[in-house]
Amino acid sequence: MRTTPAPAAARAWDGSYKDYRTPRTLRVAPDSATRLLRTAQASRCTTCGNRIEWYCRPGNRTVPLHPRELPAAAVPAGQHWHVSNGLAHPAGDGSPWCRVRHHAICPATVSEAPPGLLGRLHRALAINTRRLTDTATLPNTTNPAPPPPPEPSEPSRPVVLFLYTRYLAPAPLPQILCVAQTRARHRCPHPVLDTLPGVWTLQPLYPHAADAQAALTDDLNMAVYDLTRLPYSEQLRWRAQRCTTHAATPAAADIALAGWEPFNPHTHSTHIHHDLPPATHVKEGRP
Repeated sequence: MRTTPAPAAARAWDGSYKDYRTPRTLRVAPDSATRLLRTAQASRCTTCGNRIEWYCRPGNRTVPLHPRELPAAAVPAGQHWHVSNGLAHPAGDGSPWCRVRHHAICPATVSEAPPGLLGRLHRALAINTRRLTDTATLPNTTNPAPPPPPEPSEPSRPVVLFLYTRYLAPAPLPQILCVAQTRARHRCPHPVLDTLPGVWTLQPLYPHAADAQAALTDDLNMAVYDLTRLPYSEQLRWRAQRCTTHAATPAAADIALAGWEPFNPHTHSTHIHHDLPPATHVKEGRP
C-alpha cells in the first residue's frame, strides 16, 4: 500500500510537518469543586519572590503551595498536602508524593532551615531571594502604577451586604472587577457594578439581638452598601464577582479569586464608617 506524500504546503521551512490541529482551550467541568483554571494561578510570594501556586481549599479559602511535588517520606507527616478535584487538602492521599505549603519553607518567614529535604529547599529559595534582592526585582520592591484614587470620603473597602451576609469588598465599588477569564486568556476588565446598584444605608454595627440595646447609639451605626433588594440572581452574581456578560456564560472559568472577606467588626475596624458617603454612582438611603 502506497502512502500519499504530504504536499509541500504542509511542510515548514525545515521540512518538518506542520501541525494543523486546532488548539483546545481549558474549560472547567460543570461538576468541578472550583471555578479556577489550574494553570492560571501561578504567582510569586510577595515577601521572598519565589514561585508559588495558589489552590482553593474547602470553604472558599486559599493556600499557596510549593510548585513541585516532593517525596512523601522526606516530608513530616503534619506538613503533607495533596490536591484532589482542584482543591488542596492538608493531609496525605496515600501516594508516595505530596505537596508542601510555601510558608513552611519561605526564607522570609522561616528563620532557621528545617532538617532534611525541606531544609535544602529553604536554602535554595533563600539564595534565589538574595539574588532578587540584589537586582531589586522582588515583587514588593517594584513600583506598579497606582490604582485610580477613590472618590472623596468614599470607603476604599466598603462593607457590602448580600445574601444576608456582610462582606468586606476588595476595592471601591466602581473598581471591583470581574474575575472571569476572557477568550484572550486575560482577566475581564469590566466592573461588577452595573445599572442595578444597591443602596447605601446606615445599619447597626452589631445586628444581633443581644447587642440591640448597644446599637441604639449613633456611634455604633455603620455605612453598608445594601444589595438585598436586588433579585437573588443578581446577589449571586456579586458573590461570584462577575460582570453581567460573564454571569450569563457559566462555562467561562475564573482567572482570579473573588476578593470578598466575611466582615468582622473587630478585625476590620479600620474599614468601619459611621456616615454615608457622598456617592455619585449610587443612591443614598436609610433603612
